[in-house]
Amino acid sequence: MIHEFIDSWALFHNTYLVGWLIGLLLALVGVLVVARDQIFIGAAVSQASTLGIALALGLGSWTATDALEWLHADAFLSAMAVVFSVLAALLTARGGEDGKESHEAVTGWVFLVSASGAILIVSHSPHGLDEIHRLLSSSIIGATQRDIWTFSALVIVTAVALAASHRRVLLFALDPAMAAAVGMRLKPWALVTSAWLGLAVGLSIRSAGMLYTFGCLVLPALVAKNVCREVRPMFVVAPLVAVGTASVGFVLANHYDDPPAQMTVALLCLLLTVAWLIRRLRRGRV
Repeated sequence: MIHEFIDSWALFHNTYLVGWLIGLLLALVGVLVVARDQIFIGAAVSQASTLGIALALGLGSWTATDALEWLHADAFLSAMAVVFSVLAALLTARGGEDGKESHEAVTGWVFLVSASGAILIVSHSPHGLDEIHRLLSSSIIGATQRDIWTFSALVIVTAVALAASHRRVLLFALDPAMAAAVGMRLKPWALVTSAWLGLAVGLSIRSAGMLYTFGCLVLPALVAKNVCREVRPMFVVAPLVAVGTASVGFVLANHYDDPPAQMTVALLCLLLTVAWLIRRLRRGRV
């Protein structure tokens, strides 16, 4: 099984590397999402990114190819995915303020508008509909060298930023009232973290699809939450869980000829189930 995976490296090394890098990036960002109990926001932002791609595909099909060739470029699709995911993250971050709708209401609205709008926009375009279905089902096959460099840079920037400001990040995530009391400006922090969430999710959606993106965003962090007593070690455990599970998932998927994204997410769900059982057993003993 391992030898088969090694033999496939020459053909699928871009896919494997991008899958691991996306797992690393989203696991780091996902710790903040889970720590702030905003898991559903990840689903809404992921779906909004899909709406951006659907709108880009729709614009490309409604215009003449020779007139506006850039509408058909992969860079335009990626840019639309990022723009819509960032906008969705910023919109959900503003929910819950005095006199405004709750986070849950805004998040649910974003998710449902994006889910229905994406299909309606491309419903009469066979190519666009196939692309949206591919994104929803997830496929990391076809990753490029540019994706490797892009996600490597995002992982490095995220890790450095978290290491440099980990105390303030933890205070902002766990105790916003205390953070405000010690002088932290919560609104800029919320906007920056939301924008970075949107950027990470938007780029990941374009390369790996919604299932793998949302799975790597929340499942490794949830596993880490159940095995760690504090949030700080979660920033180490969650990336290890993401990369380790993705490695096993890629090996199994290659051996059994299954989709690697779905295999990885299924293993993460299984691992989270085991973590839940272990936590219940610990509580029972206490």
